[in-house]
Amino acid sequence: MKSIIYLLCITLISISCVQSQNKTNDNMEYNKLTLEEERVILHKGTEAPYTGEYTNNKRSGMYVCKRCDTPLYRSSDKFDSHCGWPSFDDEIKGAVKRLPDADGRRTEIICANCGAHLGHVFLNEGFTDKNTRHCVNSISLKFIPEQNKMIKKAYFASGCFWGTEYYFMKANGVKHTAVGFMGGHIDNPSYEQVCQKNTGHLETTEVEYDTSKTTYEDLIRLFFETHDFTQTNGQGPDIGPQYLSCIFYADDNEKEIAEKYIDILKTKGYKVATMLKPLSTFWKAEDYHQQYYEHKGTKPYCHVYKKIF
Repeated sequence: MKSIIYLLCITLISISCVQSQNKTNDNMEYNKLTLEEERVILHKGTEAPYTGEYTNNKRSGMYVCKRCDTPLYRSSDKFDSHCGWPSFDDEIKGAVKRLPDADGRRTEIICANCGAHLGHVFLNEGFTDKNTRHCVNSISLKFIPEQNKMIKKAYFASGCFWGTEYYFMKANGVKHTAVGFMGGHIDNPSYEQVCQKNTGHLETTEVEYDTSKTTYEDLIRLFFETHDFTQTNGQGPDIGPQYLSCIFYADDNEKEIAEKYIDILKTKGYKVATMLKPLSTFWKAEDYHQQYYEHKGTKPYCHVYKKIF
């Protein structure tokens, strides 16, 4: 009898170990999450309204699960509900699962593949003909843009990236903007690290533009007309090496265009302090920096448009 019990215990322990190992292996297949991503995705938290990266994203493409990369939503189903979070009136069939929320009132939505918390779904609000609103945390998603040969990217540093982005995101032909850091000597720096002024990074704005609607020269002119390119120690009241004026060029053509406008400014009597540097890795800043003034509803304190050309 003791032998049978012993064998049974060994068998149960073995099964438990195998299940534990499989669970570990399953977890290892998922993408690594930051602490804030875990708070929302695993522990069903909510990001603050109007702070998410994709709230105002209007680019064409696909939204996938941040945890497992499963496609969840198409950009064609995204709409502006003015609620502070990305909204969709439909999901990819079978990709999103609905569950009764713990509060007993709402309906939670999760990734059907990995169980990642996405947000909540609301019905019969009248926003679209489908009468459905998937209210989703940006942090639960990853956006995969649609490939378009007419879309290019340019990179500019002109002081606080909040102000630089403010003007570029409103420019004709610009499809998307993001702020981050470029030109430094450490990988994936945080805002706090860059503020210590020893990483070598400049606060930089990434500008995604449609070449059928605008040109690199248009962007260069806007760059010079929206900041003090003669200031040598920062921009306005923001003093420090991370606030210097710089154009990061991708090729010789972009460099020649930038040099052309610097020469024009010099003939106008300006002492141009703008640096020209070859493109390097763009490290995106934290989500709360993205489209900052759009979310805040105010205007830049150190960037003002002044027509020059």
